[in-house]
Order: sequence, then C-alpha cells, then structure tokens
Amino acid sequence: MATPPTGQGRPARMPRDLRRAQVLRVAQELFTAEGFHHVSMDDIAERAEVSKPVLYRHFPSKLDLYLTVVDARGADLLSAVDAAIAEVPDARNAITGVVAAYLQFVDRTGEAAALLFESDVMHDPDVRARVERATDLVTGRLEQVLAGVPGLAPSPVAVLAPCLAAMAQQAATRRLRDPHAPDARQTAALVTRLAWGGVRDFLPDPDAGPA
Repeated sequence: MATPPTGQGRPARMPRDLRRAQVLRVAQELFTAEGFHHVSMDDIAERAEVSKPVLYRHFPSKLDLYLTVVDARGADLLSAVDAAIAEVPDARNAITGVVAAYLQFVDRTGEAAALLFESDVMHDPDVRARVERATDLVTGRLEQVLAGVPGLAPSPVAVLAPCLAAMAQQAATRRLRDPHAPDARQTAALVTRLAWGGVRDFLPDPDAGPA
C-alpha cells in the first residue's frame, strides 16, 4: 500500500503569530460580549479552534489574555492621540484632535472600547493599572500640549490635563452608548469649546495692566 504524502488529511498548521492574533480576536469578542467572569479558557479555546495546551502556550492564564487585549486597545488609543497631536499647530486644535481621536477609537473599536473605558474587573490591581496606564499616557500628552501654551503657568497644567482626558473619554463613552449623540465632528467642537474656555481662564488678561 502506498504511503500517503506527509501531512495529508491533517489541517494546515497556522503560523504562531496568526494563531495568537486569532486567539486575541476571539477573546476580545467574548470578553466584550459576556464579561471577564463569564468567559472561560475552554470557551476561548473552543471558539478559536485551538486545544487548551496550545492556548496556554500563548497565554498562561485568562487574566494574562485579558490584559493583553486591554494593552492592545490602549496602544490603539494612544496611537490615535499621538497622530492627532502631531497634525495640529496649536493647543486648542490639539484638544480638538484628542477628543476626535477618542471618538474615532470608539467608532473603529465598537463595544470593545468598553474594555478600556468600563472594564468589569477594575477591582483587580493589574487590570486597573493597565487601564489607568492608557489614561495616564494620554494625560502626559495633554500636559505636553498645555505646557506649550504661552502664559499658562505650570501649576494648573497638572490638574487641567487629566480633566481634559476625562472629558474626552466621557464624550467617547456617550457616543458609544447613545445612538442619538451628536456626530463626532460636532462633539469634538463642543468639548473643545468647553475645555478651551476653561484653559483660557488661566491665561493672563492681555488688557489688564501690571499688578
């Protein structure tokens, strides 16, 4: 009897990077739809069509897998924010760009954005640290932007930057949850008007005389 060619009758083996990407995609879908606590590694392995030993070779635990998904979404958001800031010449337009970046992140990511904005496992210190890290990095970018505003003293910057990041995130969360929310362009303009009005109040009055 002739020996069948090697590999005949076996499914093609997926490259490691593609397999990992597939697992992450499936995990994100399940965590988004059902929440961390209602998803098991068995669920993920079955949906991703991998064995549990293969799954555990990629990710030692469900928490490690969840953190990897959260990190990826945080990196996406920060990349969008960096691109928005790089394209504008002044602080006011940079604020608009940051808000728009959050809104575009939500539009592009959909419900999975909630893993970064509304995680159901924030009580876990590792998850909380990863979620807060994304916000902290955006806040750092905003601090750099505000530091370049002529006449703005350094002391308000540390307070204003996280407030601006929170405003951008809240606007994005509303867009995610409210189908009747204003469109992205209008939302970015409204938030910028509110935010810049507050920033401008910290600037010296050009019409005021010397103290």
